[in-house]
Amino acid sequence: MNEFLKKEIIDVGTALESAGFEAYLVGGCVRDLLLGHEPKDWDITTNAKPEEIQKIFLDSVYENNFGTVGIKTNSDNPKLKIVEVTTFRQEGKYTDKRHPDEIKFAETIEEDLSRRDFTVNALAMNLGHQERSAVIDPYGGQNDLKNKIIRAVGNPEERFQEDALRLMRAVRFMAQLGFGIEEQTEAAVKKHAGILEFVSKERVRDELSKLLSAEKAADGIRKMQGLGLLKLVLPELEEGVGMGQNKHHIYTVFEHNLKSLEYAAKNGFPLELRLASLLHDVGKPRSKRGDGPDSTFYGHQVIGERMVLSMLDRLRFSKAMIEKIALLVREHMFVYDPDTMTDAGARRLLRRVGEENINDLFLLREADRIGSGVPKAQPYRLRHLKFRIEKVSKDPISAKMLKVNGEDIMRVLGIEPSARIGFVLAILLEEVLDDPLVNVKEVLVKRIQELGLLSDSQLQEMAKFAKKSADKAQSRIEEEMKKKYFVQ
Repeated sequence: MNEFLKKEIIDVGTALESAGFEAYLVGGCVRDLLLGHEPKDWDITTNAKPEEIQKIFLDSVYENNFGTVGIKTNSDNPKLKIVEVTTFRQEGKYTDKRHPDEIKFAETIEEDLSRRDFTVNALAMNLGHQERSAVIDPYGGQNDLKNKIIRAVGNPEERFQEDALRLMRAVRFMAQLGFGIEEQTEAAVKKHAGILEFVSKERVRDELSKLLSAEKAADGIRKMQGLGLLKLVLPELEEGVGMGQNKHHIYTVFEHNLKSLEYAAKNGFPLELRLASLLHDVGKPRSKRGDGPDSTFYGHQVIGERMVLSMLDRLRFSKAMIEKIALLVREHMFVYDPDTMTDAGARRLLRRVGEENINDLFLLREADRIGSGVPKAQPYRLRHLKFRIEKVSKDPISAKMLKVNGEDIMRVLGIEPSARIGFVLAILLEEVLDDPLVNVKEVLVKRIQELGLLSDSQLQEMAKFAKKSADKAQSRIEEEMKKKYFVQ
């Protein structure tokens, strides 16, 4: 466990102890250490008051009302450049279900731990020289870690009444740690689910984002639905609960969305893609026509786009993220047939989606497919489309790649539009394919001047030869791309 303790953390603890104060690691970092994980964040608590902490650490910042002092270090680790030290606290009543009415400093570490949410977070580890790594565990958190249980500290109803966001935090820790929720704690979540409405949308958004970033994100969303929390966060998603689909799907709309999210989480997709996977079919319930194996959902992607714009705006996600997810939802039903789609069709898809989003769209299609119960994430058609998109995006054998165009040729040679322009472009392209280093405007302009001295017949003959060379280059490049994507 000590292998994860950082020098910067030990130094802060040592300095506090040398000044006559207690110092403990507290909360999630202790939980992670006991689980054998390197903590993502470090929190230290002490009986020293903020002004006393600042006297010990002259290079520090205190800009809040919570007793937390930021101590600057010389660490190369970005997460340790500032170490937060908080005075022992006890909190009063939570009239608004969100914030304590007042915060008082406590005398002991046990008092401080009593205000924590769950037993696995109500743990402290001594940073003192003599007792370093000794664990303070007044609520049985170590035993709950062993048994993989999320249990509220003390009376769960009181804990949730204090801060309603803890309702979601219980589910989030369940998803992050792969634990279960203790029976009384779960019953209290279900009983008091409605008070989540008192929490700001920004805090709910942040908690949802953390949940979705967990490996067991789909289990977390499923648990939120079962406990009555989902209808307060993403009620539109609940419209798919129990709704059958058609012969192309073996799951209900809701389960299909969860299976898609499960694939996204398992494969480490970023947050926006996890949200897109969860919400890509959110428009199906409102577009369903008929029932049974031949029911239809025409236009569900367009309906879903509008719903996603509303849902994510309500939760205060950033404009850029909302627009990207809505775009992916709208375009996830793209149709591709290797025998009928042309390069122009592939270019239109690329232009509509954007080169920066095309790979994410392919990943969403993979999640959609696996969420439908099919065994293969990347069928031949999808691999072939990837080949086609790469081909048209690079345009390897196109005059567009040249640093000059027809207007440049007319200007340099002082001519009107004519066949000579096409001949010159073909010749230049062949020479650039042979040596990409000559694709410099100044070099090409000089070459245009040289070619301008030739007759039409000479240029035409050279252009024919150049086209044959370009065709060979195109075939070679396309064959390499086909090998990359295992297509014919």
